[in-house]
Amino acid sequence: MIIVPLKEGENIEKALKKFKRKYEKTGVVKELRRRQEFRKPSVVKREQRLHAVYVQKMHRSED
Repeated sequence: MIIVPLKEGENIEKALKKFKRKYEKTGVVKELRRRQEFRKPSVVKREQRLHAVYVQKMHRSED
């Protein structure tokens, strides 16, 4: 359970922003979306490899 301590007289908008930040850090939504469809491990590894190649190219182009 996420608990957001509020200070006396704190704005509700600020409290909501804190709650959203904490909720996002837990990764609940990301995990839920990941579990909605099954992806074969080979497909996941291939995507990771392609992403790594892409990141390497980006780093080389910066230099």
